[in-house]
Parts: sequence; C-alpha cells; structure tokens
Amino acid sequence: MEFIAFIPSPSRGVIHLGPVPLRGYAFCIIIGVFVAVWLGGRRWAARGGQKTTIADIAVWAVPFGLVGGRLYHVITSYELYFGEGKHWVNAFKIWEGGLGIWGAIALGALGAWIGCRRRGISLPAYADAVAPGIAFAQAIGRWGNWFNQELYGRPTDLPWGLKIDSAHRPADSLGVATYHPTFLYESLWCVGVALLVIWVDRRFKLGHGRAFALYVAAYTVGRFWIEYLRVDDAHHILGLRLNDWTSIVVFAGAVAYMIVSARLRPGREENVEPAPVTATEGASDKDAEAGKDVKDGKDGKDAEAGRTDLTKPATEDETAEPDAAAEPDEDDEPQEAAEAGAAARAESAKNG
Repeated sequence: MEFIAFIPSPSRGVIHLGPVPLRGYAFCIIIGVFVAVWLGGRRWAARGGQKTTIADIAVWAVPFGLVGGRLYHVITSYELYFGEGKHWVNAFKIWEGGLGIWGAIALGALGAWIGCRRRGISLPAYADAVAPGIAFAQAIGRWGNWFNQELYGRPTDLPWGLKIDSAHRPADSLGVATYHPTFLYESLWCVGVALLVIWVDRRFKLGHGRAFALYVAAYTVGRFWIEYLRVDDAHHILGLRLNDWTSIVVFAGAVAYMIVSARLRPGREENVEPAPVTATEGASDKDAEAGKDVKDGKDGKDAEAGRTDLTKPATEDETAEPDAAAEPDEDDEPQEAAEAGAAARAESAKNG
C-alpha cells in the first residue's frame, strides 16, 4: 500500500570518503556533544564560573558516558551479541548504533564527578548547568537512529509515518512500509524538556542539582509512552518493557530528590567555582610571602644573635676588675676631705 505523505529514510547511513567511513549516527552524537558543551558553558559562565570549565570536565564525562551507554545496551540486549550464531566482537561496534541513555547518564556522572573534584567545584551545580544541553544533545542524537533505520514504532498510516526499507523491517510485518517515527517523537520531546528546564530555572532559580533532576523527571515521562510504541526486541516484565520500568524508577528518584533537596538546601549556590588567581594577585601573594620570609629570617637572625651574646663565654678582658682610678670608691671620699682640712690648717698657722 502506497501513501501520499510519509517521512523517507536515508538510502544509506554511511558515506565513504576514500577509506574513511563517515557515519550519520556518529555525526549526530558528535554534534550533540558540542551543543551540550556550548550551552553548558554559557550557563556556567552566567552563574559566575569560567567558560572553559564545562569543556574541561566534559573531557571526563563524555568518554565515561559513551562507555556507560554502550554497556547498558549490551547488558540489556545481550542476546544480540552472545549465544549461538552471534559474534561478541559486535558489542564493540558502537558506530552501528546502540547506546542506552540510562547507562550514559550514570557512568557519565561518574566521569563528571572526577572532573569536578579535580577543579574543586560542586557536581550538582555542574549538573544543573549542563542539564538542558544534555536534552538538546539527545534530541540531535536521536536522528542517528533515522540514519540507521532503527528503533521505530508500530505500523501506522499517519501522514508523518516513517518509511522503512524492507531490509530493516520486522519479520512479522515485511509488507508494512510505514511506522511511527519514535526517533522524531523523542527528539521533539527532548527539545521541549530542554526549553522547560531553561524556563523553570530562570523563573525559580533552581540549584543544588534540582534543574538536572527536573530534566530527568520530564524526560522519563516522555520516554515511557514513546517506549510503549516501539516494536524492537526488548525484555518485558509484567507486560512492560524493561525501559518502561527503568523510567518509572528513575522518575520516582528524580522527584524525591527535588523534594528533599528543596527542604535541605533551598535556593541556589551563590558561588559555583573558586575565583581564578590572576597574574597580579599571584605576584602580590609571592611578594608578600617573600617579605614575610625576609622578616622572619631577620627576626630569626636577631634572636639568634641575642642568644649567642648570652651564651658566649666571657673573655679575659670582660672578666677583669674595673680600674680603681677610673671608678673611685665611695669609701675613700671622707679620708680625702680630712687630709685637705689638715693641710689648710697647717698653712694658716704658718702664715700667722
């Protein structure tokens, strides 16, 4: 059955530039990372931080996030890579698709924590700054599924149905050409989540990780119903896909965090990053320290000299008795007066 309106899929998801393959999925991931870092940097600088801090910490967070996303996908879809007729090496082919957002956030947070500790800043404050950027990155990254013709939804005849090539259709619906474009639904939802976080953060001045928790809670709501539409293989528990249950648990945790955090630490952090030391301040500090060292050294030398004078053994001149002529004894004064009086009387008698 042919439809007048539908969303076409790319004829191929990779272009070869000589021996180098250029994959649409990889480009979407890379562009998303750049957007997240750029927007996060602007938000961080607006709160008083350095513009380069977000990028510096992203050097830790992004690799950890990629590894975590792949691990989550492989663990929850192990039957695709292990077992009879499967090749476990394919588990490392990340360019073919397969990144779980839950693992990416979890392990990416670990990498961000390491980077934050190295810079001496708060992880919750960092998470608040990058939250809407992560949502935008997800919105862009979902278009990688479009290039790979994967993770689409149930069959549909809606005008915006996604046309899937026969080679990528489910085995039980090979005759159906169009399906729900769940990649597009999630991409638009993530854009809405990012705008919501930005608006609420400006309106209520969220802090201490609550902007990030809002992003998580809002995203999981959309992921729940979008996941329900998907037809790709997945593990089911009590009739729900595994990612549906994950969305429920993560949503509850995010809401609980916002409530508890608002009670324990209301408001927003005043300072998100220690002030950088400028060259002038550094020189002044060094000069002050040098002056202190000189003063301390001088005082130490004077004190040492005093101790040396007190403890130095006396010389022969210092221990000799003072000269009697230089310093007359008080007991000699009456004798001198008597002799002078006798001499005066004798002179008077002679003249008389």
